[in-house]
Amino acid sequence: MIEEIKNLIEQEIETTELRVDGDGSHYQVIVVSEQFEGLRPVKKQQMVYAAVNEHIASGEIHALSIKAYTPAEWEKAKLFV
Repeated sequence: MIEEIKNLIEQEIETTELRVDGDGSHYQVIVVSEQFEGLRPVKKQQMVYAAVNEHIASGEIHALSIKAYTPAEWEKAKLFV
């Protein structure tokens, strides 16, 4: 399922970095994309949710933790990840 989540996100968002971790139905995602430039955090998360919404609706993904960054934000944040 991890590879499937990666593929779904990459189909919708041009990523510079993408990390997916998790087990069963709980997943953590880090998405870095230039497409997030100028967007509020909630809008970034909505873009990621839209990519995997079918699996959330079906119950395959029960919980999804999303951290979405622009490349500049990621340069700062990855020191703490």
